[in-house]
Amino acid sequence: MPHIRGTSLIDGEVSGPLLFSDVPLSFWGGTEPSTGEIIDRHHPLSGRILRNHVLAIPSGRGSCTGSMAMLELMLAGTAPLGLVFETPEQIITLGVIVARKLLDKSIPVVVLNDKFASLGIYGHVAIAVENIYTGPEIVSQQTGLQPPNHTANQLQFTEDERSLLAKGPENAKRLAMEILTEFAVLQGATSLVNVSQAHIDACVYTGPASLSFAESLLSLADAKVAVPTSMNSISIDQRRWQEIGMEPEKAEAADRLGNAAPKSGQHVGWGESNAVVFANSVLGARTQKYPDCIDVCIALTGKAPSSGCHNLEDRAPRLVLETPQLPFHDESIFPLLGYCIGLLSGSSIPVVIGMEDMKPSLSDLKAFGAAFATTSSAAMFHIRGITPEALAMDNDYTSLKRTKILPQDLTRCWQDLNAAQNDSVSMVALGNPHFSLEEFHSLAQLCEKYDTPTTIPLIVTTSRAIHDKFVKSGRGQILDKVGARIISDTCWCMLEEPVVPPGGGNIMTNSAKYAHYAPGMVLSFLGGYI
Repeated sequence: MPHIRGTSLIDGEVSGPLLFSDVPLSFWGGTEPSTGEIIDRHHPLSGRILRNHVLAIPSGRGSCTGSMAMLELMLAGTAPLGLVFETPEQIITLGVIVARKLLDKSIPVVVLNDKFASLGIYGHVAIAVENIYTGPEIVSQQTGLQPPNHTANQLQFTEDERSLLAKGPENAKRLAMEILTEFAVLQGATSLVNVSQAHIDACVYTGPASLSFAESLLSLADAKVAVPTSMNSISIDQRRWQEIGMEPEKAEAADRLGNAAPKSGQHVGWGESNAVVFANSVLGARTQKYPDCIDVCIALTGKAPSSGCHNLEDRAPRLVLETPQLPFHDESIFPLLGYCIGLLSGSSIPVVIGMEDMKPSLSDLKAFGAAFATTSSAAMFHIRGITPEALAMDNDYTSLKRTKILPQDLTRCWQDLNAAQNDSVSMVALGNPHFSLEEFHSLAQLCEKYDTPTTIPLIVTTSRAIHDKFVKSGRGQILDKVGARIISDTCWCMLEEPVVPPGGGNIMTNSAKYAHYAPGMVLSFLGGYI
């Protein structure tokens, strides 16, 4: 029987029909755990069902919450039978690791590297540890899923790390270290690094599995973070959840789950894809793109795998992307460029040239990074003449692969993101990622000539701190006059009806990230503009 040999990340045996694509997929925002449907409307497998299929994709991309989405799929029984990747995939695989720890459920995960493309011609496959058998009719022995054959022997522990692993079985820090150790081995790390702070993305309520993970750790002894820890946007505006029409049961669960910027060169443990990209690229801090769940483990222990973007050599660019010279531009160019550059980068860290004279603000770089993180699985980017590490780099990139971005590439991305069939607008959605103080003042300047509320809902998501600063600046009344609605704590990727118009219609947004995810996440969404 024909077979392809790869590398097993999580051992097991399974057989089933194959779902194959050469396009990466974000499990968060790209899959619906309750049904197992692929809901990324920009993906070739959109509408297909994961359950009872083996899924083969090059890698994940986009959100760090892909690990939690995988955990939700495992709990709901809608996960794929097995996973096959072209490159070692850590975010989705971490969800399987946690499912085995908490739910006693597992599926096999295999990496094929350069043999991946050859799998696309088959309709049915069987996985047996590192071997993938191909053919029209395959019956697996189904001897049962086995635990991974990876061991932590290659990791060198310090004395304090050994003491964390030696704590009692009902200790949160020990469980966190066990998960962290297995994740570090998966990455090929030989040691752990101390982090100065953590940023948690696993505060988003994705379903019962996300709450179970947090409350399982909280029920154990010593469930306190070891380093200063901040949270990403959560699934609820804690002060106004009734006002925005959130169901009490979901609000209560999200509230239970949801209850200091790093310096250049500092090791930190951050989750949430666009926050990670911003920390690495713009702030110059050092973090990997940590999946949900592992970010909590890092916060509890103060430890992270010494690999990936924690290491200087792994932060170097792997390709050069040259942007076109544009006769003029406005702020919408930055999310568009980020989206296009992310698509072209894939899992490789790029250095972007051609933006030196565009003088992006921090808000522009935030929008660029969020869009980049939506389509790329890389944890950072460099922009020549702008981002801190690019400023210190040798500008001779002759040894790197170089790709020119053409104006038609940008046009194609714009058309992909703009799914509207007409020019009507039912709502304006701003603040994905969260609106900055700079963006509030720009919006106020646009609105100050109007004295009556808009006929179209204008809604902004932001943090409490930024909103409070804007109000204290004395300009909040400008947005009040036009009827702008401000929602804090949460963001657009968590909001559905009734905030999103239940009758459907086009949504206008300045976010490439939201324009990408919204068509699959919000059923009433019919189109959107950057």
